Amino acid sequence: MTTRAHRAAMFTLYQLTILLGILLMPIALLTRQAGVSFPIHRVIGRMEAAYERTQP
Repeated sequence: MTTRAHRAAMFTLYQLTILLGILLMPIALLTRQAGVSFPIHRVIGRMEAAYERTQP
């Protein structure tokens, strides 16, 4: 069972991860042109799943 504080912390981490993904978008586009993938979508997906597990 998760507490309200844990749920709030997960929500905050999830939102910060989304913000990080938005801020790193230009770098991700440049690295993609160079042939290197920047796997921020994996991090966002994992944080989303962790946040959803805290929902009642």
